[in-house]
Amino acid sequence: MNAVQQPTRTPRTPRAAQIAAAARDLLEERGRNELTMRALAERLAIRAPSLYKHFRNKEAVEAALVEDGLAEMGAALHAALSKASTPDRIPVLLAAYRRHALAHPGLYRLATTGPLPRKALPDGLEEWAGSPFFLATEDSHLAQALWSYAHGMVVLELDGRYPDGSDLSRTWQAGARVFAAPGST
Repeated sequence: MNAVQQPTRTPRTPRAAQIAAAARDLLEERGRNELTMRALAERLAIRAPSLYKHFRNKEAVEAALVEDGLAEMGAALHAALSKASTPDRIPVLLAAYRRHALAHPGLYRLATTGPLPRKALPDGLEEWAGSPFFLATEDSHLAQALWSYAHGMVVLELDGRYPDGSDLSRTWQAGARVFAAPGST
């Protein structure tokens, strides 16, 4: 796999950007189920029909947020890898993934669970956002396994599924050691 170029995103109008920002705030504060066009209009102090001038429906708003989530996660992972030495790639990547996901739990869940609105995303965004896993492992199957591990760890952590007193930093480090071990590919 050659280096994947960051895709060009279509700029939003100022009002569409304002709506997306308000939707993101609602998503983080209340969760996906509470992100409705009515709640969004109330947040913006406008009438709900005004939203439809900028987004055709709730799914379009969510697709815009998924686009933002993938772009931001990809940027965070690419930035982290750019500073990592070869032997540190996997632990650095996992730390950046965890940090970003935990800082934006609503956006993370929206972008990584349920069907992905691929047709609504810029061409190549999904591949670019995920390419740091390949760059860290240099093996497509190991990259998918590493992403699956990271995603599972984050979801379990967000859901509070680990026993009280668990040292999750050590658990993440143990996973990084396993994936970075010679012969893991």
